[in-house]
Amino acid sequence: MTIKSTITLLLLWCFTLSAFAENKEFEAFAQEQSQLMQKAYEKKDIKAYDELLSTFVSRYEKLTPQDKKFYSGYLTNAYYNLSCTYSLLNQKKEAVTYLDKSIKAGYLNYSHILEDTDLENIRKEAGYKALVQPLRKVGDYPYILKNAAAYNTKDKRAVPVFTYQAATDPNLVTLRKTFNLDSIAGKGNEVSKVINMMNWIHNLVPHDGNHGNPVVKNAMSMINECKRDNRGLNCRGLATVLNECYLSMGIKSRFLTCLPKDSLGVDNDCHVINMVYINDLKKWVWMDPTNNAYVLDEKGQLLGPEEVRERLIANKTLILNPDANWNRKYSENKAHYLDYYMSKNLYYLECPVSSEYDTETTASGKNIQYVQLLPLEYFKNKGDNKTVSTNNKSQVTYTTYATNNPTLFWAAPAN
Repeated sequence: MTIKSTITLLLLWCFTLSAFAENKEFEAFAQEQSQLMQKAYEKKDIKAYDELLSTFVSRYEKLTPQDKKFYSGYLTNAYYNLSCTYSLLNQKKEAVTYLDKSIKAGYLNYSHILEDTDLENIRKEAGYKALVQPLRKVGDYPYILKNAAAYNTKDKRAVPVFTYQAATDPNLVTLRKTFNLDSIAGKGNEVSKVINMMNWIHNLVPHDGNHGNPVVKNAMSMINECKRDNRGLNCRGLATVLNECYLSMGIKSRFLTCLPKDSLGVDNDCHVINMVYINDLKKWVWMDPTNNAYVLDEKGQLLGPEEVRERLIANKTLILNPDANWNRKYSENKAHYLDYYMSKNLYYLECPVSSEYDTETTASGKNIQYVQLLPLEYFKNKGDNKTVSTNNKSQVTYTTYATNNPTLFWAAPAN
């Protein structure tokens, strides 16, 4: 059974600029069906589960392709949990059949399948082995990340230099004054200020991974809209807000999109955190407002995303701050957050070129630029490192540069 995986799936969606779907009617239906299927699983009531699943699939098949992709997690978990139910009843053929359906629908949690005691009855089945063995290449995230260790520091393809808006920008000045950020940051050193501000955003705005962010995507507007409408933001929205708060205090930072390899095209999820430059340490550090999380080494030194990725690959010590949590409801732990979730999502990385106020609010004629850091192993690596596309509706142009050179991507801010 994968109750934890279902919760995580719904909590940590990270939406790209165009891949957002919202169908509140279906979402309410899906949540209700999932709860009923959970009860049927607990009772090992195959007949009730089958009827509920049939009703769910019938509604699911009527969705648009975009909605199907967005809500696929409900389907994969429904199939997976039915496989568990059949396995517990020692109906091995049916258990393997629904495990196959789950994997084909997008269930890729390789390590969970290996560890799930519900599946013990089918471990020796040839069908089980045939399904699980090839899954390692797409669902064993630490294994996949280890194979993506190699970069090319000699990659000289041109990418723009990252820039950081000055704290004197009028919008940032207003942001700083309106929310009294000097008081929130406190009078400690730079590290304590950075952590205090992350704690503040984490507690001020709840994370909501099931819905998109407001149309106007700057800190002032999003905080006010969340307060007015009693709503939250997804991880991208939270990282955007925190990034602008850092900039308003003269602290250089970027919001960093962490993405999976996803060679099957079924993983809709990514995660967005903040990388913050600490002058005293002369390095980037990891700040995640969604989970109120930062990462330390065995000496208690703060680590940045580059170091976390390297240490995951090398199996070196990583320590998650003990108060890391989701919306003060679920505590986070290293095994799930780093070893599983971020191992998946640190495969390749992306940042806006310009770290500034209102970066991703759309406006006709606007050009938003990004840089991606790709491992050499990435299956979409191409010789040409620049792609340009324009959204027909918003008339915003998106330009993305790719590099295999980590030195360019992790460059320290110019003074």
